[in-house]
Amino acid sequence: MSAPLRIGFIGGGLNSAVGYTHYISSHLDGLFRLEAGCFSRDAAVNRATAERYALDPERTYASWDQLMAAEAGRLDAVVVLTPTPTHAEIVTALLQAQLPVICEKALATSVAECMAIERSLVEYQGFLAVTYNYSGYPMFRELVARCQAGELGRLHQIQVEMPQEGFLRRQAGSQAPSPQTWRCVDYAVPTVSLDLGVHLHHLVDVVSGGLRPQRVVAVESHAGLVADVIDSVHALVLYEQKLVVNAWYGKTALGVRNGLRLRVFGSEGSGEWLQCEPERLCLASGDGAIRLLDPGSPGLLEASKLRYQRFKPGHPSGFIEAFANLYADLAAALWQRQGLADAPSGPVRGADHARQGLELLEALHHSAAAACWIPIPSTP
Repeated sequence: MSAPLRIGFIGGGLNSAVGYTHYISSHLDGLFRLEAGCFSRDAAVNRATAERYALDPERTYASWDQLMAAEAGRLDAVVVLTPTPTHAEIVTALLQAQLPVICEKALATSVAECMAIERSLVEYQGFLAVTYNYSGYPMFRELVARCQAGELGRLHQIQVEMPQEGFLRRQAGSQAPSPQTWRCVDYAVPTVSLDLGVHLHHLVDVVSGGLRPQRVVAVESHAGLVADVIDSVHALVLYEQKLVVNAWYGKTALGVRNGLRLRVFGSEGSGEWLQCEPERLCLASGDGAIRLLDPGSPGLLEASKLRYQRFKPGHPSGFIEAFANLYADLAAALWQRQGLADAPSGPVRGADHARQGLELLEALHHSAAAACWIPIPSTP
């Protein structure tokens, strides 16, 4: 498409964890252009962010509702980058204003909030996509393509983990960690699950071809320096078609910066992918052969596509490029909505996917409290 899609940001100031990442990723391929924003309730941060992004001061707003009122009909989408507990109110209002929405995960803090958003989505026939950036890595998508092609056979076990150290590692001067205020409180879904668990649900959903979880048993614990919050989770989840998923995530694994790892085992082979080495995919087959693939390997099913070849093999791409791949998917979905494209180019996930993840994570939380297996709702 010749003209970039016009977007506005709500949240995502220079002091935020995700704002600059979304800005760079959305602009990397020239598919989007930031035209409006309310980046922070702090006037100085809001102004400084707008200046950094060379935004017109007249389209920089002091509040998100001012942006919504002024920009309805002028933008192709609004990107919501505020803390998770604020999402339900903002996203619902944007949908009512007929503004397409791209929302940073997690969409909401509970299943109930998510269902309310879904009702507005249906009532106003809106567009809503939720960003899960790790599935944008080309070699993860290569693993998905090989699972879909049947190369691994029937999937019977997935092990997925995302350990981090941020709630136990001391800062300079031996100071305790100081995360954002909203991350120091647990909700219907504990915050560690809103931060990390939603990613693991998403990755398993994508790589398994949409198999649904049915039962879960879990242990939640606290070992970090941030008081009164759950910071480590171990879970065993039984999915459809006898798929067993082992999941571990948390923020008290000292020495691990972001240890996202996915191992998929099937009747004919297995695959392993690590986010810290994202351009390598290890595959094993039933005859004992082990192969290590990278973007320069022959015979790739997905990762050799032109859209992933920003650099020559041997010049690694990473987190920003993976996020840009997701934004390319979002652009295709928005163009399809506008009648300018036939179909999205990749997996775009919305409110129903977010709700399914929250259903799993709420059941996981109840299981940990009751110390027993808990069934997971299967809503349409």
